Amino acid sequence: MTDEEILNKLEESTKNAMHHQLHTLRSILDRQTGVRYLQPHLSGYCAPIDAVTFRRAVPLSCYDDYTDHINQLASGLVDHHHDYKPLLSVDPLVCFFYSSGTSSVKPKLIPYFDSSLSRAASQIAHQGSGAILQRLFPRKNENNNKVLCFIYAGNITTTKGGFKAMAASAFPLQRSRNETWSQLRYHSSPLEVILGSDLDHQMYCHLLCGLRNSEIIDGIIVPYAVGLIRVFSVLESKWEQMCYDLENGYPFSDITETAMRDSVIEVLGGPQPDLAKTIRSICGENNWGAIVSRLWPNVRYIRCVTTGIMRQYYPKLKCYAGEVPVVGGHYFASECCVGINLDIVQPPETTRFVMLPTAAYFEFLPFDLEKREVIGEETADFSSVEIGKIYEVVVTTYRGLYRYRLGDIVKVVGFYNSAPQVEFLMRAPKISFEIVTERDLISAMEGFQSVLKNAMAAEIVEFAISMDLELIPRKLRIFVEVRGGCMFLQEKLPESSVAGFKRCCSSLEDGLGSIYKVQREKGQVSPLLVSIVKPGSFDKLLLVAIENGAPASQYKPPKIIRNHKIAEFLEGCSLVTASLDSLDG
Repeated sequence: MTDEEILNKLEESTKNAMHHQLHTLRSILDRQTGVRYLQPHLSGYCAPIDAVTFRRAVPLSCYDDYTDHINQLASGLVDHHHDYKPLLSVDPLVCFFYSSGTSSVKPKLIPYFDSSLSRAASQIAHQGSGAILQRLFPRKNENNNKVLCFIYAGNITTTKGGFKAMAASAFPLQRSRNETWSQLRYHSSPLEVILGSDLDHQMYCHLLCGLRNSEIIDGIIVPYAVGLIRVFSVLESKWEQMCYDLENGYPFSDITETAMRDSVIEVLGGPQPDLAKTIRSICGENNWGAIVSRLWPNVRYIRCVTTGIMRQYYPKLKCYAGEVPVVGGHYFASECCVGINLDIVQPPETTRFVMLPTAAYFEFLPFDLEKREVIGEETADFSSVEIGKIYEVVVTTYRGLYRYRLGDIVKVVGFYNSAPQVEFLMRAPKISFEIVTERDLISAMEGFQSVLKNAMAAEIVEFAISMDLELIPRKLRIFVEVRGGCMFLQEKLPESSVAGFKRCCSSLEDGLGSIYKVQREKGQVSPLLVSIVKPGSFDKLLLVAIENGAPASQYKPPKIIRNHKIAEFLEGCSLVTASLDSLDG
């Protein structure tokens, strides 16, 4: 289909959204009613099963309800007797996707069952995403239209049952080399860089290839904003080495993977002394504001997800981008596509996603933002959600998940035709009595950032909060990583600086939400601890997560740390800690 046909199809699907929702559920249940997961709930009902019956008979579910089935599938422990009923789907299992969540070091495994229906559901979303971008930035001549795309195939493993497990973004790269390269022909980096095994080296080589093609880079794409912040950090620290590599016509000796090294040498096309001189003069000014258009003069856009926890990186990204527009991404999860962003030029605070009526069957579980918990188990659908209300998203997918709580909290802000438009608010708290949410923390840190910068010339690059809810009183600790070169990195911090830091921290408590404040006043929460950690501490967390199977392209730094080992690691990285002994600091 052409871009115009795709956009027309998306438009039509939103005009009678509830009809498409019911048709989607019918299509799923017509095929999957007999699977072992659904049988205990639906065996007494006659087909076709309608939405009301389905929602009454099948309970809401979460990942833990599927782990036994998923582990059996991954291990190949499936009975192939002729009476065998498939566990989750009648469709063939192709592979597993790693979730992109942040709540644990080890990612979840999401099974990928293949069918024409599931492919069609995701195809319209992904093609629609491309069509929306092309509508704003029509593709130029192929020879003058490269994209600097920071993607990584990541750690592709094999389960005991012989199935590959990978990031969803790596799945298209598993096709034949010819098919894959036809997809990547607009990319400035060769396939070997994407398939590399060392994230730091891949990022470096992506940048090097992008600089070599500086005059023909049309756009810069990265899945999440944090990935681009990390890229620019590499640029700031490694630009001199990159200039030497351009002068020599080959990457420095640390890049040892033969396939990646040889492919980059081919892209560089021999020594480039004039280009190296130009880049050296630009980067040598040590002025990183609006660096994008100075290094890539013909770039028209930067594209990445900037909503949710990525919102904290948006101001820094805009600083690097200057006048180059930062366009938003879409609401696609590992489990299924959820919503599409029809107005991608909006900043994160006004970004709205139109729910996709044909991507899955959606329900909405009412959520109380003040109490941080869902309200009952009665769900709404497309026809009964209310503008201004807040919900947790529930999905029934083409790929074996039924009334699955996605863990995303959204606010319905309107309708596009008859499809709900939602604003992504945050990930759902793991437990109802969690004291601080991602949203609370990010809000509090926005104010703290400016206070710390004005008072102590320190720029925050990353942060997270750990909550030990088993202790009485409960213990909260915020870990903050600051940019290198500030006073916190001195060997011995003067007492006056420690006192100044504590005064800055007192502003944090006002933004941590009403539940925190009430529990603090009652003495149920001990004084807040705020620790400055060594530069690079959060990057080490990224490497640990990747070693445990997390996809590099989809990695999101954790904001709420629930894993004791991660909290202990960051405590070991602490340089200075302030304890707020009272609410007024």
